[in-house]
Amino acid sequence: MTTYGLLIFDRVEELDFVGPWEIFTASSMLRDGADTAVLIAESAEPVRCNKGMRVLPDHTLDDHPPLDVLLVPGGNGARETQVDNPVVTGWIARTAAGASWVTGVCTGAALLHASGVARGRRVATHFSYEDRLEALGDVTVVRDARYVVDGNLVTSQGVSAGIDMALWLVGRLHGRDHARRVRRYVQYEPAPPYLADEPLDQDQLRSAR
Repeated sequence: MTTYGLLIFDRVEELDFVGPWEIFTASSMLRDGADTAVLIAESAEPVRCNKGMRVLPDHTLDDHPPLDVLLVPGGNGARETQVDNPVVTGWIARTAAGASWVTGVCTGAALLHASGVARGRRVATHFSYEDRLEALGDVTVVRDARYVVDGNLVTSQGVSAGIDMALWLVGRLHGRDHARRVRRYVQYEPAPPYLADEPLDQDQLRSAR
């Protein structure tokens, strides 16, 4: 049995945790419900996400089950408020120490760095945050990989890259054939209709996120 714990907080980026959540829960379903995925927040109150989705956590930082996998998502809340929240960063540090795997999506890398988990490690993050993360020091930012594995730490680039990371992880935990079944079940076969060949300027990035 694998227990996945996904941290959520105000202004968390929706797909950063919902994408991996879909992979983890689909994986559990295909394993006859063997695994558990839970949403964890600082309080039991509804969380207002980056684009306005409201989500109810399953547990608080003080009352969740032991976690095999910790997932730390990004979003405006990660890099603007939670990095300065010692309750959250302290919890990440303690929980990461007891987890088999620690994962991050997008600017969740900011929280992993603030908590000390990413210090001295190789990490991926959203392209617009790479320079800022690198400037914090004591971290190697990998800029050309959708996800990066460094020991038991797995981090991914922005938003949708978390799905790739989650599929890799369930393959590592339960085998490649199982991961292929999960991918088939959720019909994850990316075929974007438009190429992302025009970079966004900083004003567009701020409005998008």
